[in-house]
Amino acid sequence: VVLVFILSIASLVIYFIDASKDGVEHCQPWSVNTTQQIDLAFNIFFMVYFFIRFIAASDKLWFMLEMYSFVDYFTIPPSFVSIYLDRTWIGLRFLRALRLMSVPDILQYLNVLKTSSSIRLAQLCSIFIAVWLTGAGIIHLLENSGDPLDFTNAHPLSYWTCVYFLIVTMSTVGYGDVYCHTVFGRTFLVFFLLVGLAVFASWIPEITEIVGNRSKYGGEYKRSHGRRHIVVCGHITYESVSHFLKDFLHEDREDVDVEVVFLHRNEPDLEFEGLLKRNSTCVEFFQGTMFNSVDLERVKVHEADACLVLANKYCQDPDAEDAANIMRVISIKNYSDDIRVIIQLMQYHNKAYLLNIPSWDWKRGDDVICLAELKLGFIAQSCLAPGFSTMMANLFAMRSYKTSPDMSPWQDHYQQGSGMEMYTEALSPAFVDLEFSETSALCFSKLKLLLLAIEVKNEEGTDSKIAINPKATKIQPNTQGFFIAQSADEVKREMELRPDMRERDCSVRGSMRAAEAGP
Repeated sequence: VVLVFILSIASLVIYFIDASKDGVEHCQPWSVNTTQQIDLAFNIFFMVYFFIRFIAASDKLWFMLEMYSFVDYFTIPPSFVSIYLDRTWIGLRFLRALRLMSVPDILQYLNVLKTSSSIRLAQLCSIFIAVWLTGAGIIHLLENSGDPLDFTNAHPLSYWTCVYFLIVTMSTVGYGDVYCHTVFGRTFLVFFLLVGLAVFASWIPEITEIVGNRSKYGGEYKRSHGRRHIVVCGHITYESVSHFLKDFLHEDREDVDVEVVFLHRNEPDLEFEGLLKRNSTCVEFFQGTMFNSVDLERVKVHEADACLVLANKYCQDPDAEDAANIMRVISIKNYSDDIRVIIQLMQYHNKAYLLNIPSWDWKRGDDVICLAELKLGFIAQSCLAPGFSTMMANLFAMRSYKTSPDMSPWQDHYQQGSGMEMYTEALSPAFVDLEFSETSALCFSKLKLLLLAIEVKNEEGTDSKIAINPKATKIQPNTQGFFIAQSADEVKREMELRPDMRERDCSVRGSMRAAEAGP
């Protein structure tokens, strides 16, 4: 089908070349007419394709009455007749323009058009252009040939002049600089205008409505080379997004080249738009829903590092909110089962429903954050250790510490502590074969970093766990450490620790132990 369309357009281009010349008929031998030779080759292919379609057609009569069959009737035979007569005639080759009406079908076949509005817009535009070019071809043939019997009143017009004349006439402007001289040309123009005004007058508003209703957030995410992205959906409002971006894009985090793509059903309001514009270098917003695979394709969910589903913390019905977010997860997993999903849930008992999703895998990074569970857990731990919830809130909240001469010492120390966060980083090769206690002491004395825990792998290396303060455990290569520090840049400094600094510090501490032990 695509090949037939391409050859039809090529044949139409040859017609444009021949129609740009003066007259519609020339006494020129076929052997020296290059365009006619190329057009004959195309028509031989069209003839073979016509007979193949005729044999395969279930209803032969209906096939003979199809529009494209009539196009072949009027365009294929003249190519063979011109060989016998050694004459070139424009004929009805302009009917090949009707093949343009198959553009929407081809674009759907190539998976270019996916939405109903884009398909309808392509149909209207292709029909409009096809009828316009075909009508111009009829005017060109009738005016250049003259009225039948004597053909004495021929009116020389180029094809492109006819195209201009027809579009001006269709728009009801009619400048009067070009008009039909022949009776047949005027008669055709009257009927064309009667039909055209009725049809095009209804199509133009529909085209305008389709184009005008296209949202500026209805495009497709273009992933930059070398940049990763995450998709955020669920409860998307100015408040939730501003809090998310304030933490995700905080200056204390390492400079990770990750774009945040938001997908929501409704367009953002003016306040939300301002937030998006202020973070336009790393944030994009698209209008759509997670329940539509076309929208998931638009935001490139299958290429994303992760997909985050935000919950409405102030909802009236927590179970309904959890049900909607779980359905979003099901839709995402059905589209791409290996995508990492992190979901917020309001109620603890709804976590069990996630286990019914076949592709939900905790080991692959899928995770759930239960807000009620966190609140109750903080309350319970605060009963056992007063101040625990405040300490954890300070660790997880991204804050920047800045000294101020107006603060009292205790306030300055508290602000310094609340400005610290927890970070993960691979331990330097200089720590290999050292015990955790020695590594933690080195990090604190040399780098002012607090090492809390490390990732310990089993002997096979297939599974791992987080060990908090494993004093006697020795550090292995590529071990992940969990630090408390002011920023990610401070944590990265531990990778710069040299082995000679380690040995010097260890020797000093060894001498101190020996001195303390005494003779």
